[in-house]
Amino acid sequence: MNRGRRSLEDVSYETVEYAERPSRVPGAVLWTRTSGGAAGLVYPVLPDGCMDLLWTGGRLMVAGPDTRAYRPAPEAAARYVGIRFYPGTAPAFLGVPAHELRDRRVSLADLWPSAEARRLAERMDAARDPAAVLESVALARVGGTEPPDPLLAHVVKALDAGRSVAATAEEAGINARLLHRRSLAAFGYGPKTLARVLRLQRALALARGGLSYAETAFVAGFADQAHLARDVKELTGMPLGELLSPRPA
Repeated sequence: MNRGRRSLEDVSYETVEYAERPSRVPGAVLWTRTSGGAAGLVYPVLPDGCMDLLWTGGRLMVAGPDTRAYRPAPEAAARYVGIRFYPGTAPAFLGVPAHELRDRRVSLADLWPSAEARRLAERMDAARDPAAVLESVALARVGGTEPPDPLLAHVVKALDAGRSVAATAEEAGINARLLHRRSLAAFGYGPKTLARVLRLQRALALARGGLSYAETAFVAGFADQAHLARDVKELTGMPLGELLSPRPA
């Protein structure tokens, strides 16, 4: 699963440039974002089940898993470099359960030894290609950790395919309570919330691809178009039409 950017920057606006590419870290995406300095333009970051390590303004931050749209503070010119981890893979890299970072943005120095985080930030600041530095650090650290539990990838794929939580647990050979506990540590929330987030992303991709709202609701797995509209509003704080507009308010 690679859904692309979590925010509304699926296209380049006059003041925002966004680019991404697959990372050498399995399942991850390396991304860059540059704002041209139009203070007051804010692009919400939408829930997608992922977690990010990002650098901006000399700081290294971790974006935890979101249950709702995250709205950054209005900013002037800024440059961001980040690596977005496939759902369930960031906790081993960061050394902290995902639920501890749910709906939060925290300094990397709060999770890693401060000297290590400071040295990495200094390397990023001095580098001609900060993205390459960030990726090399992620590769080295991932190489020294245990590989992700294959169960987690199965859970993501099953829920993203529209299977119920009960069916997903049965296919994985575990009970619903154990699935919930393991999901909290891996994804930051239970499988029902993860399923809603993944369904939201499916719907946005379908609607952006040209399907009508009614067709989008059916294909993405909503009960009807009204259900789609309610879920989008609850998870993003915006109606679907506004999310899909060429230039959001």
